[in-house]
Amino acid sequence: MTHPFELGLQDLEKRLDEMVSVTFADLQSQFLTLPLGEGFIPFDNFQVAYEVLKQHTGAFANVTEKSVWSALDADALTFVVLRTILGMTPPEWAELAMSEKNSDASQGFARNLDTTVRSNRSYFRTARRSELVTERIKAMVSIAVEYINKGAPASTKGTVHRLDKFDTSHGLVSLQNVANNHVPYAVLLYERYLGRPFASHRDAVSEMIGDVMESAVEGQLAGRKITFRKTKRAERIPNFEQAPDFFVPTELAPSVIIEAKITSDDGTARDKVARIKTLANIRDERLREGTPSFQLIACIDGRGFRQRRKDMEQMLMATKGKLFTLNTLHRMVDCTDLAKFLPIMNK
Repeated sequence: MTHPFELGLQDLEKRLDEMVSVTFADLQSQFLTLPLGEGFIPFDNFQVAYEVLKQHTGAFANVTEKSVWSALDADALTFVVLRTILGMTPPEWAELAMSEKNSDASQGFARNLDTTVRSNRSYFRTARRSELVTERIKAMVSIAVEYINKGAPASTKGTVHRLDKFDTSHGLVSLQNVANNHVPYAVLLYERYLGRPFASHRDAVSEMIGDVMESAVEGQLAGRKITFRKTKRAERIPNFEQAPDFFVPTELAPSVIIEAKITSDDGTARDKVARIKTLANIRDERLREGTPSFQLIACIDGRGFRQRRKDMEQMLMATKGKLFTLNTLHRMVDCTDLAKFLPIMNK
């Protein structure tokens, strides 16, 4: 099968529609696998923490600030279990504490605490905390206990309360029923429908998912001993409105610029297409002025790039066919100007 990076510009233009289809066929969905990340909680760890909370609250018959704090001291991961009972994200929990307990716990504070307890399960028992931090945590625990005990209020017409779910709708009665009896499978499926499986973890590792392609590109360049400069997130580079992901050999005199992205979101994909088109304009303007220019390479993957044929056409033309997916990335160096930077023994 012929790929766009194997064609000259004239042939690419003639076979553009075919090359869009070829590239679409190479794209991988990516959404079935996720990076673990440092904060991933295996089920057995989660189950242990759940049992700790259950034991310290008398099988959820005595959910008080005192009993919850004793569980937190025993295993800090019960903080995450408590949050999942609420069915809230860390920022939402902090917002609830701020609005009803006059706490100054910020969204960032809540996110950091949620991450900390995943790796330091003795945090509440051993970590040195300031009085301010302790007060923030107390406010979050207090509001959680309050809402878990009282359950969901009657919903008004056209609305549904976030606590109106199987395990919290009627306060402790609902929680005890779920804890002490087998949960009906249909209920479990409905909770998944409402919450999307792996949604919290997917949000937590979203940047890592995006970095998969950058890491793969970096591996290709480093593995072939090519000099390159990988830019940092939001870094400012002179003469570039947004910093490209890679310069070869450097940003001071780039011969090759590489943009890399994996996404399942079509909006993010369109943003990357726009960036590539902007870089193509810079490249072409330098060529017209007779100043040193660069070759533009795109390394992309994910179903987000499969949504619009027109975007793929524009990206192929902007890169003059030098577009690679995870399936074809191993050919990037040999099929582009990157080959000029190979050490002699590697050519």
